[in-house]
Amino acid sequence: MRIVPREVESLWTLFTAPAVWAVHFLVCYIGVAVYCAKRDLVAVDFPAVRLGVGAATFVALALILFSAWLAWRQWGFGMHDPPHDEPNRHDRRRFQGFATLLLCGLSFIAVVYVGLAAVFVSECAR
Repeated sequence: MRIVPREVESLWTLFTAPAVWAVHFLVCYIGVAVYCAKRDLVAVDFPAVRLGVGAATFVALALILFSAWLAWRQWGFGMHDPPHDEPNRHDRRRFQGFATLLLCGLSFIAVVYVGLAAVFVSECAR
């Protein structure tokens, strides 16, 4: 019995990790910008906002790692080396899995860089 069926692996999985990064980016930067603009109106301090960014980063990284696991499975667990350029279904699936895995790596790094801002910024600028 599989936890996630293979039917989930479609062209949509290719866009999952970049979409998670984009949503994480927007949530973090818009959330902090709204907090810094309206901080006198909310009863939350900046360390709580940083903790929220950390939690959002953790969730985004977990989703990207899950997407990378699906991509690695679709690629054939790394048993099929590129190039996957034959005009058949097998090579198309392998190419898509490999491309998704690369996008997951790029998105993982992008989420880490967005999350690092919460580590180095300790207060809103006036």
